[in-house]
Amino acid sequence: MLSIYGNSSGRFCDGVSRRNFLRIGGLGMGGLALPELLRASETSGGGKREKSIIMIYLPGGPPHQDMYDLKVNAPREIRGQFKPIRTSVPGIHICEMLPRIASQMHRMTPIRSIVGARDEHSNHICFTGHTLNSQKPPGGWPTFGAVISKLQGAQDPALPPFVGLEPRMKHRPYNAASPGFCGVAHKSFRPEGDGKADMTLEGISLSRLRDRVGLLQSFDRFRRDVDQAGLMEGMDAFNQQAFGILTSSRLADALDYTKEDKRTIEMYGKGDRAIRGDAAPRILEQFIVARRLVEAGVRVVTVAFSFWDWHGDNYGNARSDMPMFDQGVSALVQDLHDRGLDRDVAVVAWGEFGRTPKINNNGGRDHWPRVSCGIMAGGDLKHGQVIGATDRLGGEASERPVHFMEVLATLYHHVGIDVEPAMLTDLSGRPQYLTDGFRPLPELI
Repeated sequence: MLSIYGNSSGRFCDGVSRRNFLRIGGLGMGGLALPELLRASETSGGGKREKSIIMIYLPGGPPHQDMYDLKVNAPREIRGQFKPIRTSVPGIHICEMLPRIASQMHRMTPIRSIVGARDEHSNHICFTGHTLNSQKPPGGWPTFGAVISKLQGAQDPALPPFVGLEPRMKHRPYNAASPGFCGVAHKSFRPEGDGKADMTLEGISLSRLRDRVGLLQSFDRFRRDVDQAGLMEGMDAFNQQAFGILTSSRLADALDYTKEDKRTIEMYGKGDRAIRGDAAPRILEQFIVARRLVEAGVRVVTVAFSFWDWHGDNYGNARSDMPMFDQGVSALVQDLHDRGLDRDVAVVAWGEFGRTPKINNNGGRDHWPRVSCGIMAGGDLKHGQVIGATDRLGGEASERPVHFMEVLATLYHHVGIDVEPAMLTDLSGRPQYLTDGFRPLPELI
């Protein structure tokens, strides 16, 4: 952890002080070296509205049969307790626990046939398109946010291109995805870091940050300290990003959602900061922070919401969690639309796999990597439809199997990256395609 201390005593929305905010977790800055930043600036064009992505990761694997793919004609032990309700799109029905999402179905697209997973509790496939234990190139597979950071850089030197709001979770594979061969400079910026011991730049305060020479000298001392840890690579980009962020209030302002109108805050609702299972809390405020970040100019924001590994009490957990998920996602979609950002910001919410068709002896559903679900919104995509279907029991994709990579390819397409020719080199110098030949979903674009 790197901390640069200031004298301000101001506090943020949840009691976090400005002093604590100015932590840069484990060199977790997205961004590019200065020459690449300049090239990105030259090609971005004045007045052009850049595109952004918000990914909502549901750690543990949500039950597709109890969300967007109810099986009313299946046997009782499969169809479950919930009833389908109508949505704003005739012919599309989803779970009664999601009435607010149902009211905005014309702005969303459920995907009922996501395939390509393994029985791995990890964010890796959602963030990279590759399973956690798949064969990796030198350096490892990068997250989609790291790829976008490397290819497109920061929209503004005062803002990281990639912000990760998800906490450090007890089950560490929920945080397994990394910048891979894109390098540490393209790791997600974590506003609060992961709680490791601080590494302090001695002798530097906010009042001295504009002394560029003194700052860079301190970074040089820091560079020597961490050299044995193998962190030299990416330090130039880190320097640039750190200086830009710490001498601007834009990121701090974006993170402070209390500046929003009271009615907007109430629309998102009050979350619960208690940790769920071995995963994440149910922080509804993170959805409004994500919107503020992309509105400010962050390219990619990721969040993690709750704990969906319901091996027991499936319906009790669903009745507790799904209404909160419903409120947060629907508020985000509505807010983006009201602000004219729905074409510029693509949203996806999904987990690493689905759940078994049959309820187990504990009243839960177990792991089911053969098919899962997700929902997309925004991004100027063709919404108001359903993609894919599963069989009568919800165990297999019966129509239009959709690979995780196709969803990621669609997100890349949204931000202007053509995945067919685009390649990045791994640490051995070998070129790697971004999505292994998978193309964007034609149904959406």
